Amino acid sequence: MFPLWVDLTIGGIAVSAVMMVRAAYLDKKVEKEWIEEHGQTYIKRMVEEKRKRLLYREEE
Repeated sequence: MFPLWVDLTIGGIAVSAVMMVRAAYLDKKVEKEWIEEHGQTYIKRMVEEKRKRLLYREEE
């Protein structure tokens, strides 16, 4: 069998890999939520601008 320090090193590498994958997943999730939130803000601005244009045309 391997010495204890080799087992601990391999275990540490495995834990680091799992944590890296987990962090990447959470980053992607947060980024997606941020993009969706800002996309909704942009869509609201577009709808408001369209409404203003239609009101302006009706007044003329």
